[in-house]
Amino acid sequence: MHAPLTTGASRRAGNTRPARSLPIGELVFALIMLALGVFALVGVFTIHAPAGNRVGPTVFPLFVSILLLASAVAVLIGILRGKRAEVEDSEDIDPTLPTDWLAIAKLVGAVVAHLLLIDLIGWAPAAALLFGLVAWSLGARRWWLAFVVGIVLALIVQVVFGGLLGLSLPWGPAFGWLGGMF
Repeated sequence: MHAPLTTGASRRAGNTRPARSLPIGELVFALIMLALGVFALVGVFTIHAPAGNRVGPTVFPLFVSILLLASAVAVLIGILRGKRAEVEDSEDIDPTLPTDWLAIAKLVGAVVAHLLLIDLIGWAPAAALLFGLVAWSLGARRWWLAFVVGIVLALIVQVVFGGLLGLSLPWGPAFGWLGGMF
């Protein structure tokens, strides 16, 4: 009854766990946060503030950009150290599934379309389109209802903020007549 002869290196190799791969989706999120923080910080220094003001229009954007950068660095360090969020029992997700890049591409496309269409068709129709496209991208069964809910909510926001509070939300050709009432 002799134990097999093994070297220390081969014994240690048998006890190791396989290397975990880095979560690409979380890394992409952290890097996008970092890029947005840098973009916001650069934007802060392009704001022209009157001389002599201690607290000017750059204070809040500076605070937000620093907070965004700090959060991005904290998330990035956590990811690189291997810390992953624990899935709660109430969450309806499967952590073993890969990232749905098609859904993310649809969402990014919807936001870009919204930004490009605001001046052309007005804020309310562009917001309704965004609302419906996001619902469709996330797999809504009755996607057409999302467009209806989107136009109702967008018109309420348009009337309250654009009409009553006087914010600059373009009415567009379809609802220009409504803008004349305010």
